[in-house]
Amino acid sequence: MKRTALLFSTAVLIALFFVGSSFGQDAATRASTPSDPPTVPVTTIVTTLGPKFTPAPAISKDDIAVYSGKTRVNIASLEAARGAKAGMQLALLIDDDDSPTALGSHFSEIKSFIEAQPPTTEVGIYYAQAGAARAAAEFSADHKAVAKKLRLPLGKFAGASPSVYLSLKDLVDHWPHNDMRHEVVMIASGVDRLHPGLQDPYLDDAIEHVQKAHVIVNTIYTGGFRLAQSLFLQQNAWRNLSQVATDSGGQQFFQGFETPVDFLPIFHKLNIQFGNQYLLTADMPQPSKGKGQLEPIHIKTEQNSLHLSYQPQVWVLGPNSEPKPGS
Repeated sequence: MKRTALLFSTAVLIALFFVGSSFGQDAATRASTPSDPPTVPVTTIVTTLGPKFTPAPAISKDDIAVYSGKTRVNIASLEAARGAKAGMQLALLIDDDDSPTALGSHFSEIKSFIEAQPPTTEVGIYYAQAGAARAAAEFSADHKAVAKKLRLPLGKFAGASPSVYLSLKDLVDHWPHNDMRHEVVMIASGVDRLHPGLQDPYLDDAIEHVQKAHVIVNTIYTGGFRLAQSLFLQQNAWRNLSQVATDSGGQQFFQGFETPVDFLPIFHKLNIQFGNQYLLTADMPQPSKGKGQLEPIHIKTEQNSLHLSYQPQVWVLGPNSEPKPGS
């Protein structure tokens, strides 16, 4: 009987030893498992619209889900761009290669659009010229004074920018650093005379800088009859303008290759867009090295009637980041 009890006690001790060893190994494994990667808060602009470009009902962060690749990320905040968050700087970037006659007939409409902006919006007028964005009027909330600085484009070759996308990049790179929304209304034919082919490195470079700086670009195609001699130029110009708008979270306005531009409905839609925007801050996984990189972002909603516009890539600061990315 004593021998049986001794054998049983020995077996229990051996079992406890192995259980303890296994627990110790599990604990060590858990301790050595890397924690979740660090995250960086990234703020981007989301435009919400209803059917046929109508204002959308208000939403909260519970109405959307944000993903980086296949990973769902935390939404730190979703704030309507109203009240204290309504501040915006709006740049009109006009291609100096555009037709003076065609654009001049719409001067009153463009001026009215500028003057109708709310006091929380600062407007600036810039002309795409010689690869740069030349300021006719710096950003100001004095809309009437800004509108007075509007002038006719210089016309073909007289003041032409060799690439309107170089001028867009220049505008973005020299934008004052602040917490306001940054948006562009780009009025141009879309033709890149430096690289008129299907693959345009100047366009790609401009889009990269736009995304790094979180700038929304809305484009208005003005090629029309001026490019009628080349269907290829027309289609490629429209495609380029469409791409820079889509990749920046903006809108591309195209009314056909033959008809002159009717600015009134375009400006009406733009004002609806400006009034239906949110500042979304999401905790994005931080790159493991470097100053930062563009990361994909996807925003989902179960509201079928709600259309969301936003940049498909956002700049996420790395561990060696500088205060002002994008240059």
